[in-house]
Amino acid sequence: MPAKEAKPKNIIDSIMYQYSTSANPYEEENRILKETISRFKDELERFKASPLMVCEMREIFANNTAIIKIPNGNQFLVNISSDCDKLKPGDLVLVEQKNLTVVKKVPITRRFNIEKFVIVEKPNVLWEDIGGLNQQVQEIKEVVELPLKNPELFKRIGITPPKGVLLYGEPGTGKTLLAKAVASSTNSTFIEVVGSELVQKFIGEGAKLVKEIFEFARKKAPAIVFVDELDALAAKRMEVGTSGEREVNRTFMQLLAELDGFKPLDNVKIIGATNRKDILDQAIIRPGRLDRLINIPIPNQEARLEIFKIHTKNMNFDKKISMEALINRMEGFSGAEIKAVCTEAGYFAIRNNREFVTKEDFLKAIDKVKQEEELEGKDFMGMFG
Repeated sequence: MPAKEAKPKNIIDSIMYQYSTSANPYEEENRILKETISRFKDELERFKASPLMVCEMREIFANNTAIIKIPNGNQFLVNISSDCDKLKPGDLVLVEQKNLTVVKKVPITRRFNIEKFVIVEKPNVLWEDIGGLNQQVQEIKEVVELPLKNPELFKRIGITPPKGVLLYGEPGTGKTLLAKAVASSTNSTFIEVVGSELVQKFIGEGAKLVKEIFEFARKKAPAIVFVDELDALAAKRMEVGTSGEREVNRTFMQLLAELDGFKPLDNVKIIGATNRKDILDQAIIRPGRLDRLINIPIPNQEARLEIFKIHTKNMNFDKKISMEALINRMEGFSGAEIKAVCTEAGYFAIRNNREFVTKEDFLKAIDKVKQEEELEGKDFMGMFG
């Protein structure tokens, strides 16, 4: 019996095998080279092709024509390719640069990457981590937590809860902490937005960003949208202003429209925070929007003691230290400043190579925080002569 022919093991062997089996190996080589050249030519033509431009559909007509808006803001009446998918106003499309014919629909429907503008998290702050704000905790539970957990209760009573709440007060008093705690207790997605981030450079960009943030919140529901430094966006509107101020007003009006579009028993709640309630526009705090206003004050002596105990519960120090005496020296301190005192006291202990904090460490820390506060006050007054 004749021996079996060995099969080719790789590309080179395969080519040699074809040469050996072909009547004319030069013809086979010529065919392979022509196919390679043809493939390279097709790829080169593809690289030379003109790029398509991304535009926005504004209006669509019956005879396969539409009005599109190009990136520089101009609008044109153009034709729509028969191969194009079903379109609707607001879609992003690809168009030819020469005749602006609509060629293809872009699957991307979002203009912004929302994660770049907001902080999305699931907070782990508990109500026990907040001290001295018992009344404020009760109010925010009624406005935010109760409608999210028991919406049927409001339907039986026949009332609608507020859509949102405004937390206002001095810096460092616990506004953000309250918002995170209520998000944690309701197992909601916490979406934090800084008011100044919503103001964009070009006309209409800020309003679109606000719209997409609220759409994002609806998809992540149950969710809490926390707008920090609300006064950067919702300050009182002036009749005469610069183009930048007019753009801020447009963004602000979009925020008002989004608040009006929410149902009171929706799974999305709005929490605003500001240090300057006095400069807010009345439109944002009227009934039907952020109509529950909660003042977060500077803690009194009893509240300061609660806050101090929270921040020192894991610290190693002599339990015989009189906390009341330390609290009396922290008159006028906010919750953030009390936390800073505990941190600074720990640093003083570390510098002295000790594993415990003494009363002298706390006293030095209190004096240091006071000096920093007084220095900031002098710098602020110096700005105005």
